[in-house]
Amino acid sequence: MREIGVRMALGADRSDVLRKILGQGARLALIGAGIGLFAALGLTHLLASQLFGVTATDPITFLSVAALIVVVALVACYVPARRATRVDPVVALRYE
Repeated sequence: MREIGVRMALGADRSDVLRKILGQGARLALIGAGIGLFAALGLTHLLASQLFGVTATDPITFLSVAALIVVVALVACYVPARRATRVDPVVALRYE
């Protein structure tokens, strides 16, 4: 909250602050989803006997789960960022 307060006190718009926070969150979510996809592809042989109706390397399943995780991560970044941008910069700077 303090960093957001400093940025807004120096003249940043709410949209700029939201864009920065969502950009950082999206970057981390995409990196995590990419690492997770490669790890899941590497471990498919361990769970192949437990799957029914889906092949172990079904691309639609892999991509839809990765997309869902990225969307949830972006929502998780957006909600607190939007709440923090509504705080008065003076209050955010005094908060400690």
